[in-house]
Amino acid sequence: MLAVEVLSPTGRLIDLNLKRAAYGRMRTPSYWVLDPDVPDLLILELDAHDRYQEVVRVVGDDVFEARRPFPVRVVPSELLGRLRSR
Repeated sequence: MLAVEVLSPTGRLIDLNLKRAAYGRMRTPSYWVLDPDVPDLLILELDAHDRYQEVVRVVGDDVFEARRPFPVRVVPSELLGRLRSR
């Protein structure tokens, strides 16, 4: 299972703190946070104590090849281009 949040100026603290804690309690294995202001993508995964640990932070045009929770290629700037075109 994967939860993905796109940060907004008004929801930033909620996404980074309250939702992160809630997803941890629900044992959501992977939690990704996309910050459109940078742009960057923070990849977090639960550890054995149900706490999120940072796996990697991918910035701009950098490429992340995820294996968990499923194989996918992610580039933050490309994700944002798709979001902004809607």
